[in-house]
Amino acid sequence: MFSNLRRAVRRGYRRAVDLSHPARSPLGSAVVNCVVYVDGARQDGCAEAEEALRRVRKTGDGFVWIGLHEPAAEELAGLAGLFGLHPLAVEDAVNAHQRPKVERYDDILFSVFKTVRYVEHEELTATSEVVETGELMVFTGNDFVITIRHGGRGTLGPVRESLEAAPDQLAKGPASVLHAIADHVVDDYVAVTDAVQNDIDAVETAVFSEYGGRGDAGRIYQLKRELLELRRAVAPLSRPLHHLATQPIPVIPAEVRAYFRDVADHLTRATDQIGAYDALLDSILQAHLAQVTVAQNEDMRKITAWAAIVAVPTMVCGIYGMNFDNMPELHWTYGYPIVVGVMALACFAIHRGFRRNGWL
Repeated sequence: MFSNLRRAVRRGYRRAVDLSHPARSPLGSAVVNCVVYVDGARQDGCAEAEEALRRVRKTGDGFVWIGLHEPAAEELAGLAGLFGLHPLAVEDAVNAHQRPKVERYDDILFSVFKTVRYVEHEELTATSEVVETGELMVFTGNDFVITIRHGGRGTLGPVRESLEAAPDQLAKGPASVLHAIADHVVDDYVAVTDAVQNDIDAVETAVFSEYGGRGDAGRIYQLKRELLELRRAVAPLSRPLHHLATQPIPVIPAEVRAYFRDVADHLTRATDQIGAYDALLDSILQAHLAQVTVAQNEDMRKITAWAAIVAVPTMVCGIYGMNFDNMPELHWTYGYPIVVGVMALACFAIHRGFRRNGWL
């Protein structure tokens, strides 16, 4: 009940974000928006990337932020030539399915983040999807930021809104955008790991309940698979964030570098949680398998006890069913009721003995 209540609260407080944007660029349908920022303020009238870059470099002030969603190679080629993006980084940005990383090409940083989302479900099953992942690539230069999103989730609308609400932070340049994106992605990691705990608690409660089902192994394995997918998104980002927080990089000013240390701390928390959850699931699985073994042993004891009880009348009936002519009490008037009574008394005594020893 409390798990469902927590899920309802999370759904109620989640802000709906429109994935569309009114400023559509003629460069292609993949370009979601193109905005120029000067001194932390959003400028109007620069819907095209070439015009926006020319304006920024002419004045020597501000930067351009271009957002794209699943661009094709042809659509990204024009931006690559305009901003001087490295061909290898452009290829990675188009093909997706990259490992989280941060690479430096001269004065341009190419960052890859795995975005994650917790998939709401009423009840965890052996086939439930718990964690949904996507990808987010960021090109960061001295006067531009290009974000490329793959997948239906991971929109940067909330990031843009929060930055525009803090012009002092946005005025620090493209590095502040990269930090805000990294912080947003890592905050999602923490939120998802917290949400996964509800499913782990539910499985743990079911396993250790009095009527724990034997089908819980499938749910445990499914959780471990989903947790592995989450680990693949979170763990590889540790070294890149540490690099951004500690190494001098021309694109990252020293005043912004300190913010990445805070993001790295949050990432460490998420990584530790995932490791602890995985170890807990291993323990739950071992406990479940032990319970199944104990239940099977109890079933075998019951079957053995009933077989021993049934063996008494079976033996007596087998003896008197041999059809010999000269058998004791075969033609005796009280032979049948006495034999039936003896069988019933023997079965009752054996049953009582097994009940006393806990076999039945």
